[in-house]
Amino acid sequence: MRRLRTAVVAALAVSALITAPAAAAQGGNAVDVNSLAPPAKVEGVKAAAELNIQYQIQETGYWCGPAATRIAISAKNGNPPSQQQLANELPTSTNGTDWIGQVTRVLNNHVAGGWYETKEMPNDPPTQAQRDLLWRDIVLDIDKGYAIVANIVAPANNHPPGYPNYTIYHYFTIIGYDSGNMTVKIADPANFGGNQIYWLTFNQLATLIPPKGYSA
Repeated sequence: MRRLRTAVVAALAVSALITAPAAAAQGGNAVDVNSLAPPAKVEGVKAAAELNIQYQIQETGYWCGPAATRIAISAKNGNPPSQQQLANELPTSTNGTDWIGQVTRVLNNHVAGGWYETKEMPNDPPTQAQRDLLWRDIVLDIDKGYAIVANIVAPANNHPPGYPNYTIYHYFTIIGYDSGNMTVKIADPANFGGNQIYWLTFNQLATLIPPKGYSA
């Protein structure tokens, strides 16, 4: 099946996170995720799939980008670079990793085939077309063995498990899906509250990414 090629930070130390007051945050935050329509069905894919990856907790409070990128590379490359090397390549500063396009470039440098593209999700909440594309990218990429890196903005009222009670700017890796209950499996280098690998609903994921993007 041909891919739809449309271009349409966590903690070891909480104080090192890039944060903002929840009232000023962006990122799909006032949406009732339970009221959202499901994305368009993708034919010819499995009912569910998960990838084998090498998980690591990010080594600094601002290396979520390098750590999430390393996790994604490890799905295809059994000897991924260190977080330090990836931090240099992205590059990542004490302010974090600026843009998901930097992750796309580094993924393609370490995973053969030039598979990865940057997908922007500027609309908050996302449009149905953006949600459809996100789901299509997840199921097609995972089925072909590619993990996805997502750049998220998670305010206090829309958090994955264990996140502290303020806005988190972050990168994590999508490593599986289940179309039966429309959930996605996350490898989260932040390890907030000991939550390293967990499931989110697709609808919540789709509200966390805007106004950022993902590499798929």
